[in-house]
Amino acid sequence: MWDPLVRVFHWGLAASIAVAWLTSGHPKGLHQWAGYVAGMLIVIRLGWGLFGPGHARFLSFVRGPRATLTYLREITRGTERRHIGHNPAGGAMVVALIATVAAQVIVGWLQTTDMFWGVEWIEVLHAALARQILVLVALHLLGVLIASLRHRENLPLAMITGLKREAQGDDVA
Repeated sequence: MWDPLVRVFHWGLAASIAVAWLTSGHPKGLHQWAGYVAGMLIVIRLGWGLFGPGHARFLSFVRGPRATLTYLREITRGTERRHIGHNPAGGAMVVALIATVAAQVIVGWLQTTDMFWGVEWIEVLHAALARQILVLVALHLLGVLIASLRHRENLPLAMITGLKREAQGDDVA
C-alpha cells in the first residue's frame, strides 16, 4: 500500500516535529537540526509525490475542496467510502501539513540569517506556525482514529507495515 519512502517520510517528519517542539527555545543544536531534517524530508517527499509510484503520487490522493468537503459531509452521515490510499480529507491534511511545516522550516531558517535574526514578527510567525502544526497534528490523529474505527482498520499499523486490506465492494482503490 504505502511504499517504504512514504512511511519513512511520515514517521521521520513526526519525529522531527516532536524533537523540534520539545527543544523549542533552544535556537541552536537539536532544534535546528530537527528543522533541517524536516525540510530535507519535505523536499524528498515533494519529488516522490510527483514522480513516485502509485499511492505515493499526489495525483492519486489530492482532491479539490469540493471533493474534500463532500467526503467530510459523508463522514458526518456515516456514508463515506473506504479508500485504499489517502481519502480526500487525508489528502488535504497531507497538503496542509507539508505546506505548514515547510513554511515553519523556512521561517526558522530565516531566524538564523543576519537579515532576520531577532526580528520580532519572524519570531511571532514561527511560534504561530508551531501552534498551527499542533492543531493540524491533532486533527490528523482524530481523522486516523475515525477512519480506523469506521473501516475497522489499524491505519497506524498500515503506516508501519505498508499493508492494508484489499479493496472490497465499493472501496476506492
